[in-house]
Amino acid sequence: MALFNKKKNEPPPKEMKQYITGAGGTIVSKSILEGTSKLKWLFRENSEYGNGWVALGDTDTQEYVDNPDNMTIVDFNTLANIEPAVVNVFYMPVGSDLELCSDPSGNYFLDTRDGKEIREPVKHPVQLAFEKNLKFLNQDNYPSEFFQGLFQTGGRLETFIPGNADFPTGEVVLADPLAYLGGEYATYLDRKVPAGSYPLELAVLHSELAGLRIAAARLIVSDSPAVRYEIAMPKGKKPEELGQPGVWTLFGVDTGLACCTDVKIGEEYRDFFAQWHKENPGKNRYDDYFAALFEESRRKFPHVQNQGGSFLSWQLPRTGHHVIMFASGMGDGIYSAYWGLDSDGEVTELIMPFMNPEFF
Repeated sequence: MALFNKKKNEPPPKEMKQYITGAGGTIVSKSILEGTSKLKWLFRENSEYGNGWVALGDTDTQEYVDNPDNMTIVDFNTLANIEPAVVNVFYMPVGSDLELCSDPSGNYFLDTRDGKEIREPVKHPVQLAFEKNLKFLNQDNYPSEFFQGLFQTGGRLETFIPGNADFPTGEVVLADPLAYLGGEYATYLDRKVPAGSYPLELAVLHSELAGLRIAAARLIVSDSPAVRYEIAMPKGKKPEELGQPGVWTLFGVDTGLACCTDVKIGEEYRDFFAQWHKENPGKNRYDDYFAALFEESRRKFPHVQNQGGSFLSWQLPRTGHHVIMFASGMGDGIYSAYWGLDSDGEVTELIMPFMNPEFF
């Protein structure tokens, strides 16, 4: 009876907490897992085994760790459940060499390379790059070399033209096509382009950090080289008014897609989908209309697109006008566009930058 009661009163096994999804395997000394030692050393190496992290205990000797039978690979979350402080350093790079320390405030890591204490979570490299990129965007002006460098094929950048965009009136509008095109929250530009049809070029970035991304888009209005750039102002506003109350230059993206098109096409787009929604109550214009078209575009040009499609050259069914939609860099945000002007002050291009490739 006594044995029965002892088993009955034992607490249930502790459920393992999932701190980081897809964290991968970590080499850990069995002494840590068995509780005969406490985590002391954590370092990350360039390894074919899991995520590269290796954890050693405070009683582990060189002889102990040299014996492969004393080391094993477990999910990183297994180690995190033993010592949660490891979650703070998960995103540190290969070459990191850390010592677990403790004081009245709790456990923390000491970087043995520079003596820095690590008490707060280290951000994912993509998040750091994203935040840096966010601060970089929407400046009043940039060096011409920045814009020109976006569309020079080589290294990690590749340029691609999905097709021509039509401008029947020459009045330019920038918008998220799924959220704002044809509505009051689109950004209507003050400058015009001559009525016509123009190539729209994409700067495709192949990044080890961020994957395949569209870093910028460019409407090519003429072959004349741009000698200077100015920020594209909304209708009725001039660059010299920038900074005054109520004067902004931004267009918003809330679905990860952007487009540069004509005001008339924006109106045609709005009218088309107003009728489409009447005929398709309860349906979503992306899932039930555009998704299949984006996937078809991806199958046609797979080397410059992500799964599901990164751009679409679409012809409005009723009017035949072409509009090109494209992914906006790292996704949702607020962006500015910039006019490229030739030596006579005429528009030669309109550039929409989403990313600084140097950060990624």
